This record gives sequence, structure tokens and C-alpha cells, in this order.
Amino acid sequence: MMRRLLPLAFLAPLAFGFTAESPTAAADANLSKIRLPAGFTISYFAQGVKSARELAVGPDGTVYVGTKDDKVYALPDRNKDGRADEVVTIAAGLNAPNGVAVRNGALYVAEINRILRYDNIARTLKQKPRPAVVYSELPNRDWHGYRYIAFGPDGKLYIPVGAPCNSCEPEEPIFGTINRLNADGSGFETVAKGVRNTVGFDWSPIDKALWFTDNGRDMLGDNSPADELNRMAGPGLHYGFPYFFAGDVPDPQLSQGKSAATYARPARKLGPHVAALGMKFYTGKQFPAQYRNQIFIPEHGSWNRSNKIGYRISLVRLDAGGKQTTSYETFADGWLQGQKSWGRPVCLLMLPDGSLLVSDDQNDAVYRISYKG
Repeated sequence: MMRRLLPLAFLAPLAFGFTAESPTAAADANLSKIRLPAGFTISYFAQGVKSARELAVGPDGTVYVGTKDDKVYALPDRNKDGRADEVVTIAAGLNAPNGVAVRNGALYVAEINRILRYDNIARTLKQKPRPAVVYSELPNRDWHGYRYIAFGPDGKLYIPVGAPCNSCEPEEPIFGTINRLNADGSGFETVAKGVRNTVGFDWSPIDKALWFTDNGRDMLGDNSPADELNRMAGPGLHYGFPYFFAGDVPDPQLSQGKSAATYARPARKLGPHVAALGMKFYTGKQFPAQYRNQIFIPEHGSWNRSNKIGYRISLVRLDAGGKQTTSYETFADGWLQGQKSWGRPVCLLMLPDGSLLVSDDQNDAVYRISYKG
């Protein structure tokens, strides 16, 4: 069922703020289940952030949160104590505004079918500015419709369009792609094809190459195919969907007459069905040096596997050149207890102090991971 879109004029007044609550005993008990390497701690940055998904930070340190619901939030931390002062609703009635990005003082918000821009967002946070429509030609399809957005080193806004199915020949070439456009909405172009569903990407701090996660198809068994971590060696490559997954797993119906060698192979195979999402290079200085320029990946967790896996933050280590992966390991886990989850990590954001925020759309929270030594 499609969500009913509200007129832009109606959206602006629907904003309010409420004070961020202190963690309850039950919430603290859940956090105590999270296992981290020695010296790291996790705390609540904000609670009551319903369906928290992508994160972005403004120049003043305010954190913006997209959701799979209908709202976009702001989390100011004016006293810089590592916890949001309040949860401010910027807009409501949107069409799954998963994606958020900040550029030149403006907040960009990606709904399923369009991209909005809120100018001077930090100064007008509670005055509820009327958004401008930047781009309105995205397909309005719910299946793999959550848009992750980010500005690249080239100044362009990158946005994926996932496949409208589990596995199929897309009826339009826009599906199964990563695209970019200018900040004003002009110059839309496709830079990668054959991408089933990426909800997370980032650029290498070493050579500026784009890396992205991609979720493998379902219904091929518990252990196949693996999710993917990809490195884009250049624009225009095809990453296999819907013919091959994880580089060498053929689609039973669609791979006939195709060769896996035709398509770009993943830089690293991840766990099968872990639902790898908002990957991030760590470039801060708070964590120990061995974590710098390495890739952290929130794994949202499997939904159709006999024994659940994921529900954690993994770490992919790279060699000194930043092009080859050397290991894939757990950094933080504990959101899954037995076969029951109490949280699902979605997106990562590095704050200016080098701490790492983690959104959770099951526990409606944003956590802060810091290193105390």
C-alpha cells in the first residue's frame, strides 16, 4: 500500500520538540548486553526516536535523523555532553524519509519518491521552514524503497534506487542502481548498475573510491548468498543483480546464458542475509590508531534465516593501500539474545569528537560509542 503524501504547505507546521528522557533501568539493562572491545563504552545519545534510520550532522553538531516512518528529527546537543538535549520533529507526513544529508547549511531529505531541501536548517530549526523539492522523479515503489543519501567528494548527491522485487529483470533501468545529481537537482546520472539494494555507502579517505554494501537475494537457503561489500573502481560498472549474487552465486531462473566474469566482484563477502546497511569509514582520532580508515558496518539482521545472524556492528579491515580487505570481524554485538532481538543497528555517524553514533529502528534509539582507553 502506498503512503498518502501530504501537501508541502501542510508539512511545515507539524513540528515540535520534547526533552530527551533519561534511560530507564530496563534500557540500561539492555545496553549492558552489548559487547565491545576493551576500552569502548556505549550509551544512549537519544531515545524515543521512532524508527531511527540514516544520520547526518550539521556544522553546529546537531544530528539529523531520517526514519522509515513519516518523520524527520533533529537531536541538538548544545552542551556537548554526549547526549541529545531534546528530540525535535522537523517534519511529519512524509513518504518514508529514510535519507538525510547536510550541505551548505541545508538539510536534504530523501523520501521514497523525491528529495527535499530545508534551507538554513540550524537557524530555523523550530520555525519549521518550508522545504523545496529538489528532485521528484524517483519511482514511488515501497519494495527496497528506502533511500540512503550522501554528498560525495565531487560535491554531488548520491542516491540509490533498489530493486522492486526479490530478484527480477527490472522493468525500468532506474531500478538496481546508484545515481548522483547536482545539489540543485540537475544532472541526474547513473554511476553503478546491478545493485540489488544498497542502504549504505561511503568514500575512502585514502583514494576517494566509493564503497557500498549490497543485500543479497532471499529464498536461496540459509547460507546463500552472502551480502556484499563493494568498491567502485570507476563509474559504469555492473555488480551482477539479478543474474549473480556475491560475485559467483547464480540466480536459478535469470542467470542462463550469463557469465559471472562479466560483472564486478565484491571486495568482501559478508554474512548471508545479515542485511548489511550504513557502512562508514572511521576517520576520527578518538578510537585507537588500528581503527583509523577501517570500515564499520551495521548489520540490521536476518529476517528469514532458520537461525538469526547479524544484529551487530562488524569491522572490515583494509590493507595500507586501502583497496584490499584483510579481515571481517565483530566489533559490537548483543542486540540479538538467543533468537530474539531487542534492537537492530541501521546507520553510523562519526561525530566531530571522534565518537560513533548508531541508529536503531527497532529500539527507537541512537547510541553513542566512545573510547575511554
